[in-house]
Amino acid sequence: MFDIGFWELILISVMGLVVLGPERLPGAIRSVMAVVRKVKSSVSSVTDELKQELELDELHRNLKKAEQQGLETLNGDLKDSFETLKARADSVNRPYSDKPSVSDAPASDEVDSNLKTRQEDKS
Repeated sequence: MFDIGFWELILISVMGLVVLGPERLPGAIRSVMAVVRKVKSSVSSVTDELKQELELDELHRNLKKAEQQGLETLNGDLKDSFETLKARADSVNRPYSDKPSVSDAPASDEVDSNLKTRQEDKS
């Protein structure tokens, strides 16, 4: 990360010891390390998001190519991208496929009476 040699590290340690003292130096080192960890985790999360965005962009471009060529005559990469996109779409739609049945829905008379009651309460 930084190009710090052994002697520079020793000099920084001695200066920290002189400036902060032996009581506060361990706490300062801990807080600096915590900041470094937070920065590393932030950078890694941004990198992961960028990788996902690039992958989605590539899948989108492959899907556009597939639409232009027609879905019947796809080569290997386009077919794999299309199948991956289809699987992801299915996984996104899966939680929404469990819709309540008609018998679970309230009757229209109940809805009308609830609506009238709420309007009267507001008045």
